Amino acid sequence: MKIHKEGYSTLLVVLVILLILCTVLWLILPNTISMAITGIAVLLLILLTRFFRVPSRQTSANQNAVFSPADGTIVAIEEVDENEYLKTRCIQVSVFMSIWDIHINWFPVSGIVKYFKHHHGRYLVAWHPKSSLLNERTTIAIERYDGSEILLRQIAGAMARRIVCYAEVGKPAEQFSELGFIKFGSRVDVFLPLNANIKVAIGQKVVGNVTILATV
Repeated sequence: MKIHKEGYSTLLVVLVILLILCTVLWLILPNTISMAITGIAVLLLILLTRFFRVPSRQTSANQNAVFSPADGTIVAIEEVDENEYLKTRCIQVSVFMSIWDIHINWFPVSGIVKYFKHHHGRYLVAWHPKSSLLNERTTIAIERYDGSEILLRQIAGAMARRIVCYAEVGKPAEQFSELGFIKFGSRVDVFLPLNANIKVAIGQKVVGNVTILATV
């Protein structure tokens, strides 16, 4: 299993802490209790390692398609006013990532990164309606080669405390390449033109780089 680069430091710190904790407990507690705690520590490390796994997926480029930028569940499909960059009415499709989902984010379309901004903010639960505007977040706008623009927003959740984004203004965005990583529970909003043909439904499980959210 391949581990994402964003997980190396976290896994190392957790491993060192667990090793120290378990060593001390084996010295001061009965063997049966120490064995049980060690088992829990190993399980925790396995779950954390699984969180940072990198999936192997077969992809096929489709320039008319907007692929899901993340694994998770569709929690919102609605018309909204996007006032930060696009300044127009859009269709917002939101993907919520639970603690069990892979938390890598990918570019859903190819084009040029036209806008990027990181916003400091709160840590409301990621499915909260106000999280898109109040939580810590990044906003990325991509101009496709046909001239249309797609906007994405990485949003930190109640447990997420670090958003990583690799997008750079003026640089190419390649469909299926990595956009970034959000550590622990979080959400990604995709803002699409009103003429987008939505291909998903509320409550549907989606797979990053595999599920088509819409065609434009």
